[in-house]
Amino acid sequence: MKLIIQIPCFNEAKTLPGVIRDLPRSLPGISQIEYLVIDDGSSDNTVAVAHELKVHHVLQLGSNRGLAFAFSQGIRYALDQGADIVVNTDGDNQYAGEDIGLLVQPVAEGKADIVVGCRPIRAHKEFSPVKKLLQLMGSWIMRKISKTDVKDAPSGFRAFSREACLRMFIYSRFSYTMETLIQAGNSNLRVQSVDIRVNPKTRESRLFRNIFEHIYKSADTIIRMFILYRPGRFFLWIGTIFNLAAAVLGGRFIYLLWITDHPDKSRTYIPSLILLAILAFWGVMSYMIGILGELLKFIRKQNEEILANQRRDQTGKS
Repeated sequence: MKLIIQIPCFNEAKTLPGVIRDLPRSLPGISQIEYLVIDDGSSDNTVAVAHELKVHHVLQLGSNRGLAFAFSQGIRYALDQGADIVVNTDGDNQYAGEDIGLLVQPVAEGKADIVVGCRPIRAHKEFSPVKKLLQLMGSWIMRKISKTDVKDAPSGFRAFSREACLRMFIYSRFSYTMETLIQAGNSNLRVQSVDIRVNPKTRESRLFRNIFEHIYKSADTIIRMFILYRPGRFFLWIGTIFNLAAAVLGGRFIYLLWITDHPDKSRTYIPSLILLAILAFWGVMSYMIGILGELLKFIRKQNEEILANQRRDQTGKS
């Protein structure tokens, strides 16, 4: 069984040696371990350092394309190299490489398709109280949407079976972590999580400049993925809100015009009726968009199944 550990990097020349040093050389049930550095357009000597460290594979993307793109390209490359299991870790040495065995074991034993390494959020000394709260809230929301029980949804320390890699399609430009969970939970892939350790912080995150940008990008990704994978439920909620507002206006109109003892005969209530009609229209339109979204979701799933089969044929493994 072949394991490829991929490391997406953007200007990680200083931290990459520490990452490689902590990676396992052998694991139970694994006959071959190889390392893959994905250079996302680094302007430092990340590539040279990777070669000096005798990394097995260095994939250069040529320009900075973002973490989600680098991750998906790494997965494709690993499949082409015949990987049975792919582990993703960060180039900033955030995660303890010694814990990769914990990620790999459930996949190697055939008990899981995706294993997420969960950081000790509550006990994390470098997380502020606000960040801890946001991490816990975000992970709770993700559990509801993705139908999984992962405690640390944003964690990028993960192991993937070959089947999971074949069936994985990344649409987000921000980060793959949330999308892969939602996709897995809605594709009957088996997802587990294990507790892992973290190393001291080596630098600030490059995905976002401050906590507000992180909230905005994360919320945007969650909403986009919810629309993509569960459009019927999303637009049912939206349509219901519009129709409830229309019903309130309609009830108010009936009450003022026919139930009250002293209706104001001079009022026509035309503005309220116009607003009622607009709300009701968008309520019905939301339901129709939800139905159309479900049809498109079915078509997308069929296309993804075809693409997954094409990947199997191209890589020469079932």
